[in-house]
Amino acid sequence: MTRVYLDHNATMPLRPEARAAMIAAMDLVGNPSSVHTEGRAAKGLMERARGQVAAALGAEGADVIFTSGATEAAALACAGRDLEGAGIEHDAVRAWIRESLAVGRDGLVVPGTPERAVLQAANSETGIVQRLPQGLAVCDMTQAFGKLPVAFNWSGAGMALVSAHKIGGPKGVGALVVKRGTEVAARIRGGGQEMGRRSGTENLVGIAGFGAAAEAAARDLAEGTWAGVEKLRNILENLLEESSKETIFVGKSAERLPNTSCFVTPGWKGETQVMALDLAGFAVSAGSACSSGKTQASHVLGAMGFDETEAGSALRVSLGPATTEDEITRFAEAWAKLREKHRARAA
Repeated sequence: MTRVYLDHNATMPLRPEARAAMIAAMDLVGNPSSVHTEGRAAKGLMERARGQVAAALGAEGADVIFTSGATEAAALACAGRDLEGAGIEHDAVRAWIRESLAVGRDGLVVPGTPERAVLQAANSETGIVQRLPQGLAVCDMTQAFGKLPVAFNWSGAGMALVSAHKIGGPKGVGALVVKRGTEVAARIRGGGQEMGRRSGTENLVGIAGFGAAAEAAARDLAEGTWAGVEKLRNILENLLEESSKETIFVGKSAERLPNTSCFVTPGWKGETQVMALDLAGFAVSAGSACSSGKTQASHVLGAMGFDETEAGSALRVSLGPATTEDEITRFAEAWAKLREKHRARAA
């Protein structure tokens, strides 16, 4: 059985460009903080990657602080600050904010005081894209980066979170992007690396892969790759809708990530669907990967006004640049068969 991977929002497969850059970085012996020739070579590679990430994100002139991922970047950006947000934010952000902002049924949030607010550019579960206000304190660009033409410098945000493995880079590396002049208090202190904001010897191999992935992701976006993915996503939703009229497609009338489809079939638990589809050869999810295995319903859909049964019956399919129409058709057929079996058991 040839498996079909449709969970790109959880993590994208490693890009060949990232793999090659990481292998090359393994041959560098120097510490980026050392002043000798070997250290300067390592430092040069790291700064090249920093420039690649900044260019891909439209963040030239901003500080790119490398971290262990978007979760650490969220803590660095938000901890110790009185920030508000909405219930649709990722758990890594929700851990540090007051959930005081309202969410519409369309999944949109309008911060009243942007300079004290955190708002994601796009949601990992629903794919819904926000209208970012100028002056936002922190923006989670993790899912939008590489899939949408977002630019940090245009966003007007003071800080942004990004992650390498969401764009085909390695797991375990990310960045906090900071507008020059924005204060960030270090949470990991020691040697003063990363402009004094994040101490510890940098993950040179991961950072090299991140930079190469960012450059490749920007190229894909410029070449229209994701427009083709969006067409496949729409074909998928049409096929699913034909086989199940009661299924609700979340955010279908809103602007969404081009690769993301979140749909609710009331009474058919999302985790049950995930397991059945896995056995059939398809990798999908019932929500954010960080929530996988948890029994509670999606907090994102709950914040949008879906009841507990609906929120617990969601499935997320997220496509990638290599996804084919044949894979989409096979998935739709498999899902429809499993849906019929579920209905027969429930009758």
